[in-house]
Amino acid sequence: MKIRHILAAASMGTAAAGAGAAPSVVLHTSEGAITVALAPDEAPASVENFLQYARDGHYDGTVFHRVIPDFMIQGGGMDPDMQQRPTRSPIANEAGNKLDNERGSLAMARTSAPNSATSQFFINLKDNDFLNPGGVDPHGYAVFGRVTDGMDVVDRIAAVPTGRRSGHADVPLEAVVIERVEILAGKE
Repeated sequence: MKIRHILAAASMGTAAAGAGAAPSVVLHTSEGAITVALAPDEAPASVENFLQYARDGHYDGTVFHRVIPDFMIQGGGMDPDMQQRPTRSPIANEAGNKLDNERGSLAMARTSAPNSATSQFFINLKDNDFLNPGGVDPHGYAVFGRVTDGMDVVDRIAAVPTGRRSGHADVPLEAVVIERVEILAGKE
C-alpha cells in the first residue's frame, strides 16, 4: 500500500476519520502554505499526536531547523533561537503501516531509539526507501501523511542556504518559520 492511499482516503473519507473526511492540516510557513492529508487509518497514534500538538499551539513559531536538499526538511521542535520546545512523552513507532517514505510524505522524526518520536516531523523531498522498515535500521520512520498542495513551498524551503548554528548542522541561515498549523477537517 503506497502513500497514494492517503489521497484517496482524504477525498472519500474513512470510517476511522469519523463523520467527515480524513484530517487535513495547513502548515502556514514564512515561505507559504503546505497542505497535508493525514492518515489516521494507517498511523492513528502519529496522527493524533500531531493533531494534539497542533491544537495546543506547539508548532506556532517553530522553525524548519534541518534542511537537507535532495533528502528532507525537518521541523516541529525548535524555536528560531534553536531552543527545543518541551514535548509530551514519546509515541510508539508506526512505521510498519505500509506507507512509504516517498516524495511529499510526512513522517515522524525520532532518535535512534525506535519509539522516541515526539513533536518533530519531516517531509521527504524524494523517495527515501532506506527510511522504510528494514532500511537504515529495522524499525523505519513512520509516515503519517502526504502533502496534497504546496510541494512548491516545500521545494523552496529545501533550496534555502543552510549552515551550522547552535551546534546543529543544516540549519537555514534565515529562519523558515511555521507560523501556525490550521486543522481543516477530521475527527476532533
